Amino acid sequence: MNKETIAVGLDIGTTKIVAMIGKKNEYGKLEILGVGKSKSLGVHRGVVNNITQTIQSIQQAIMEAENDSDYKINDVVVGIAGQHIRSIQHSDYVSRPNAEEVISELDIDTLINQVHKLAMLPGEEIIHVLPQEFKIDGQAEIKEPIGMYGGRLEASFHVVVGQAASIRNLGRCVKSAGLELSGLTLEPLASADAVLSQEEKEAGVALIDIGGGTTDLAIFKDGIIRHTAVIPFGGNVITEDIKEGCSIIEKQAELLKMRFGSAWPGENKDNEIVSIPGLRGREPKEISLKNLSKIIHARVVEIIEQVYAEIKIYGHEDPKRKLIAGIVLTGGGSQLKHIKQLVEYITGMDTRIGFPNEHLAGDSNEELSSPMYATAVGLVMNSIRNNTRSATPIVEMKKEVPVQLPVVEIEDSFEEVDSKTERNEPKVTQSTEEKIKKSFFDKYIEKIKEFLDNAE
Repeated sequence: MNKETIAVGLDIGTTKIVAMIGKKNEYGKLEILGVGKSKSLGVHRGVVNNITQTIQSIQQAIMEAENDSDYKINDVVVGIAGQHIRSIQHSDYVSRPNAEEVISELDIDTLINQVHKLAMLPGEEIIHVLPQEFKIDGQAEIKEPIGMYGGRLEASFHVVVGQAASIRNLGRCVKSAGLELSGLTLEPLASADAVLSQEEKEAGVALIDIGGGTTDLAIFKDGIIRHTAVIPFGGNVITEDIKEGCSIIEKQAELLKMRFGSAWPGENKDNEIVSIPGLRGREPKEISLKNLSKIIHARVVEIIEQVYAEIKIYGHEDPKRKLIAGIVLTGGGSQLKHIKQLVEYITGMDTRIGFPNEHLAGDSNEELSSPMYATAVGLVMNSIRNNTRSATPIVEMKKEVPVQLPVVEIEDSFEEVDSKTERNEPKVTQSTEEKIKKSFFDKYIEKIKEFLDNAE
């Protein structure tokens, strides 16, 4: 019996951890089977700074998702962000010994392995190697080199780099929470999958994902990722500013921001005031909404200007690099009132809010189409592409428990499955980019697993 793909994404953010279980329905849309959410403790600006608290938060989110769906989670695709992430552009080439033979996957693997030998800063590791365009014997703009003839194979790559220790800490938390790590994806890439259309990626678009601890940027042009960056500021610094500026506690500052906050100070009149209950019988505090929006405005402008500086580094003013589709805002921070207008004012670019509902099944819970779930939805989509069976129905598990099979038979059946998948591997539908991503991630996940096993 052919078992369906059940995918699980785990978004480990600074403010919240989301575990999401999903599968594709008959219309090719994403059907969410269960969601678990917990307050993220032990993560600061996308980086784990308390292993024990992070494990507890992951376990809570996983337990909620399992209870919500009646599925037992086995492995997860995890999103990576954090201020340690940076990206570089790199070109490399290989000279082929026989130009009369067609270019194969082996040639591309050789080129990829060469990129992995790049000298990094101490403690850094390559996370993603994303091919952009290939050149064969000087002929440029080739997207699919396999099957072509040529002596010199050249390619430009977008290389994403991160701190090895931070990635391993993340892996340790997932493993200690009783889960296997089936994949790692850069969070802005996951969010892009969830909220951007192929037309936007072709036309040129900048995705800005405003999270709690970081703001992630991913720029696409001609359907290819061109630039990524992680800015170490997010919604939390806005809350912190409100807390300091209004002399109130964090919980009240967060509520104020969400209910009455605006990124545009001109919207509020001078006489608009909100009363905050005092602590332990103290007098209530009156806060002017105009002052509140001034505090928010100052910090949002700073975040957007840093993101815009990254867009300028990419070179969007060059006619060939123009971002015709403008900017798409997503993440929890994009729900701030009037942020779209402020971004348009600062950058002069068309802006829209990105919702992941385009990929979700029609009967999905309305809350899931919120921009704050964009990364989690993208991670589930990523897991589905890998054909993982990351969760098992609890009813099915109960049925399977009494049956005891000899170890040999189980191993044989796995070998059979492996050989079948090997025979089916060279599918025409899978692009070179997908093959590269997949083979590289398999190697990278193996490397992390090996490290964690040895560390025990």
